This record gives sequence, structure tokens and C-alpha cells, in this order.
Amino acid sequence: MTDFSKSSIKKFIHYFKIAITGKEEDFTTGSIRKAIFMLSIPMILEMLMESTFALVDMIFVSQVSTNAIATVVLTESVITLVYALAIGLSMAATAVVARRTGEKDMEGASKTAVQAIFLGTIIATVIGIFGIIYPKEILGLMGGEPDLIEEGYRYTQIMIGGNITVVLLFLINAIFRGAGNASIAMWTLVLSNGINIILDPMFIFGFGPIPAYGVEGAAIATNIGRGVAVIGQLVVLFMGGSRIKVGLKDLVFRGKIMWGLIKVSLGGISQFIIGTSSWVILTRIISEFGSDVLAGYGISIRVMMFTMMPAWGMSNAAATLVGQNLGAGQPDRAEKSVWTTAKYNAIFMVSISVIYLLFAKTIVGWFKGDIAVVEAGALSLQVIAAGYVFYAYGMVLTQSFNGAGNTKVPTVINFFCFWLFQIPVAYVAALVLGWGPLGVYLAITLSETLIAAVSWYWFKKGKWKTFKV
Repeated sequence: MTDFSKSSIKKFIHYFKIAITGKEEDFTTGSIRKAIFMLSIPMILEMLMESTFALVDMIFVSQVSTNAIATVVLTESVITLVYALAIGLSMAATAVVARRTGEKDMEGASKTAVQAIFLGTIIATVIGIFGIIYPKEILGLMGGEPDLIEEGYRYTQIMIGGNITVVLLFLINAIFRGAGNASIAMWTLVLSNGINIILDPMFIFGFGPIPAYGVEGAAIATNIGRGVAVIGQLVVLFMGGSRIKVGLKDLVFRGKIMWGLIKVSLGGISQFIIGTSSWVILTRIISEFGSDVLAGYGISIRVMMFTMMPAWGMSNAAATLVGQNLGAGQPDRAEKSVWTTAKYNAIFMVSISVIYLLFAKTIVGWFKGDIAVVEAGALSLQVIAAGYVFYAYGMVLTQSFNGAGNTKVPTVINFFCFWLFQIPVAYVAALVLGWGPLGVYLAITLSETLIAAVSWYWFKKGKWKTFKV
């Protein structure tokens, strides 16, 4: 090994340690590549933890029954609407907190954080009541068969009823990321998912005095893990372990700040509701082809999330850099950060797509040995992964608009590309032309490619540089 190689490895290890400990927090000066690295590493690890748990959870659930897998798929297709609200609020929190941080107004950032938490709590409580009362109706609406509903409704009830844990987990981590404390968000998910992975098999299969709850146990373990992590987040916020510190004086409703958050978050919420409701409809179309195809599709989505999450980590890094640099009055640095991040994301995603294209059946087979499930999952994985290079650019560019607080542009893009393109194409191709599940998978790939192209065009226009929050 050359001295140059040794030096590069030492530098990488040094920067990696700084990134995961969160010692460097000002990303408005210095090397852009270094700033991307410092933000991306903890965000990628954070997302990897989340997707790792999703995979482990599916492995455990797949040992219960095919109906159990299908229950998780149907429930998560509905819960993504909750995620849409959480992520929409999170985008607003990240954008405003990042802008205040770039302006060196940490008191304003703290006040924003409190109002965001208030909003998230109110929304999650309302949704939770519906989840507790109507779990069977929710599964039935999604096309679940009677035996599936009877076996899995408790999973749905617990997951949607306890959605406040995931809403606050997403939201408070977004606050940390906006302030540049990406490492705190990462360690929060390490705690949450570590607990989940330990408790999952105990509650699903039984352990000592804990009975075997089956698929219901996965929901119990998940809510416990996330709940403990949220308590940890609140401790950090109040005890001052991050750049943002919340005091008792901040625990009041501030109409102006809350309204500003609502205005930004409405675009973000609409943006993700459009995207996730489209996914709900696609899942409903897939359910027409039986539980085996639905299970295979669900497994492939879990597998893809394993790589999508790190890509989202880099995209979130771009959003933070945009917000902080616009706050610091450096729009050109913000733009350069976006293009550099997109390039790195594309390299990563293309590398992963090659693996999926070559080894799809083997990967899906790790989760379920049934031939029909493996065939369905492999087809989904290969077709959707073929468009990964476009996803890479699309997700970074749309997150950059969000980081600037201009959530309207991605919302409009999602509306046209998902509702007016993806859904009609999927329906016609799968059910009218008779292409079956392949029609749905092709619609997903084509729509994501379209999003990347349209986002590129609007980003180059540059209006996001002057957006105020």
C-alpha cells in the first residue's frame, strides 16, 4: 500500500469519526465535499438503521405466514399516509430550522422546533384514534381477504394507533438535521432500531413470560423501540445536547411561527400524500393478482428501501446544505452542493442497481422460499431498479427545493407525475392491457424517470434561490 493510500484511509477514518460524533456543525464555509461527507455519513447510517430493521422485521414476519407478510404490506401502504404527514412536517422543520441556523438565530430555531412538535402531536393523536377504532375496516378497504383481516387486524390497530411514535421520531430528527446535528438523529435511530431488533423475535415468537403474539408482536416491538427513542430525543432537546436547546419558556403556542410552519409543511404534506396515496393505489392494483404476488412485491419494496434510505440520507444532506447556505446568503454554494451530492448519489445507486439486476431471485429468496413469491418479488426488484440512476438525481433535486422551503414545486411535479401519469399507466398496463404486475412496475420506473427530468428543468431555472421562509 502506498503512502498516499495510507494517508487517504487515515483521513477518511478521521473525518468519519468527526461525522458520527457531530463535532463539526457549520456547513456554510469550507470544502463542499467535506460538508456533504460530514452530513451524509450520519444520515446514511441513520437511514441504513431504519431499512435494516425493516428487512429484519420482514424476515421474522415471513416465518409466521404469507398472510402476515401481506398484512404488513397492506398496513404499511396505509401508514405511508401517516409518514407523508410526518415527512411533510419534517421538511418544514428542516427548512426553517436550517434557515435560522444559517442566520445564526438559534433562539428562533428552538422556537420553531417546539411549534413543529406541537403540530405533530395534534395530527398523530387524531390519526391514532381512527387506527384504534377501525383496523378491520382499513384492511378491508385495502382489499384484504377475511382470513387475512382476522389474523392481522391487531397489527394494523397497534401500528396506526401508536403512530405518534413514528411522527415524533421523524420530526425531531428533522429538527436535529436542520441544525446540523445529523449525528444525534443517527444515534436516536440506533437506539430505536436496536431495541426493535431485540424485541421483535421475543414478541413475535414468544420468550419466557412473553406469549407469542405473531404478526401483532412486530407492531408491539416497533412502538416500544420508537417510543423509547422519542423519550431520548426529548431529553437531548431539553438538556442541551444539541445546538438547539428547548426550555420551559419555549413551551407556548406561537401563532406566527406555527403558521409559517403550516404554510411550508402544507406543500410538503401534499407532496408526500400525493406520492404515498399513489403507492396505496398501486398496492391495491397489485392485490388483484393474489397474496403471493403481493407478498413478493412487499419483500422487493423492503429490499429496495435498504438502498433507497442511504440515498435519501444524501438527499437530506443536500436539503440541509441548501437551507443553511441560503440562510447565510450563499445561493451559489447551495447550488454547487446540490449538483455534487446528486453526482455521488448517482454513483451509489447505479452500483446497487447492477446487484439487483443480477441477483434479484437470490435476494428475494432469502425472505421467502415459495417459488411464486420469489418470481413476483424478483420481477419487481429488477424492473424498478433499472431506473435507479434517475431516482438518484430526482430525489436530490426535489429535496433541495424542500430544503429551500419551496415545497410547492415538488408538490406540483408529484401531482402530474404520480396522479396524472403513474396511476393511469399502471392501471391500463396491468388490468386493461393484461400485462399484470409488470405493468405496475414499469409505471413506477417511468414515473420516477419523469420526475427526475422535470425536477432538473425547474432547478436550473433558479427561482428557489430567492425563496423566503
